[in-house]
Parts: sequence; C-alpha cells; structure tokens
Amino acid sequence: MRTDIASDETGSVLPLIVGYATLALAVVLLCVNATSLFLAQKRIDALADAAALAASDGFDIVVAGDQVTLQLDPDAARSQAEEVIAVSPVEAELAALDAVGGSTARATVASTWEPFLLAVFVPDGVALTATGTSRAALAG
Repeated sequence: MRTDIASDETGSVLPLIVGYATLALAVVLLCVNATSLFLAQKRIDALADAAALAASDGFDIVVAGDQVTLQLDPDAARSQAEEVIAVSPVEAELAALDAVGGSTARATVASTWEPFLLAVFVPDGVALTATGTSRAALAG
C-alpha cells in the first residue's frame, strides 16, 4: 500500500481544536464580562435606593396652622445621601438629588464599569447610572 504525502491527514484535527478552544475562551470571557456588568448595575441600583432612603431622612416637618407637611432640607438630604455613598464599597458619585412632590426624594447615582481583561476594546469603560426613589410619610 502506497502512502502519498498529499493524502496524509496526520495533524489535520489540530487546527480545529485550536479554533474551538479559542472560540470557547472568547465565549467564557464574554459571559464573565456580561455577568460582571450585570452585577455592577445591580450594585449601583441598590446604592441609589440606599442613598434615596438616607435622603428621605432629610425632610423637615412643617406645621402651618392645622396642616402638617414635609419639606426637604436640601443640605441635610444631600449630606446623608453622600454619607451612604462614601461608606459604600462601590465607587460611585451622587449625580443628582431632587425632591419630588414635597415628600419624595429621588437620588441618581453614577459610576463607571471597567471590563474584565478586555479593557483594550472598551478603554473608557461603560457609564452606569441608577435612580432610587424614597417617599417619606407622616404616620398617624
């Protein structure tokens, strides 16, 4: 039996293995980055909720005649929201703090997510923002 060099297929599976291994590595890195981005957004969401909750403690009770209302003290609310963000393990900043309707505090928190091992493709990172809302109410 004659073996021809042109018909010899020794090692022909190696390029397929290398190609599939590269594809599998790319899929794993993509999934790791997608999961990291998802978790970073959830952390920012939770931080925005916590900042809004802390800011809702910055309301003052205002008595005008027979009526009792809530009034947001902007300095106290901002101070309390920034304190929550400062002690958080997430690197973020308070982008905005608003009073809505007199008894609701709305805090917007911003951060930047850096990709895992793929910073070359996303050099500036991804800007993340989240808005949390907390309503203060008078009981009784």
